[in-house]
Amino acid sequence: MVKSRRKARAIALQVLYELDCTRHKLEETLAHHNEDLTLDAGVQDFARNLVLGVWPARSRLDRAIQKHAPQWPLRDMASIDRNILRIALWEVGMQQTTPVKVIINEAVELAKKYGSDSTAKFVNGVLGSIADNLTALRAELAAPAPVA
Repeated sequence: MVKSRRKARAIALQVLYELDCTRHKLEETLAHHNEDLTLDAGVQDFARNLVLGVWPARSRLDRAIQKHAPQWPLRDMASIDRNILRIALWEVGMQQTTPVKVIINEAVELAKKYGSDSTAKFVNGVLGSIADNLTALRAELAAPAPVA
């Protein structure tokens, strides 16, 4: 189960990274990534749920990231780092079905595999700060989005 969830998170990260860096359409990008790999239905479903949860909530997630990593403006943050944090924050703050320690560990593993040399430390630091303030994070993410 852990390996399949890790694989699903990696696929979700790849899809979110592609969406972040291109103008590709969500459904087409998801379909493309599912076609490329021989995945069981559970992996596909979990990856799809992550992407469909994170992508529409990214502005809320980004505000939470910015609040807990104010020294790193989102525009200067690597897309991989930003999307690893988005996935973890969505799982911790909105989905709330996986223990926080597991989510942090999974995010750090993604960071080690896909990020730069400093990504794992950065991700762990931001998520550690967030884990200390879970109630506030969940309230932030549940609040209505501000009107622009």
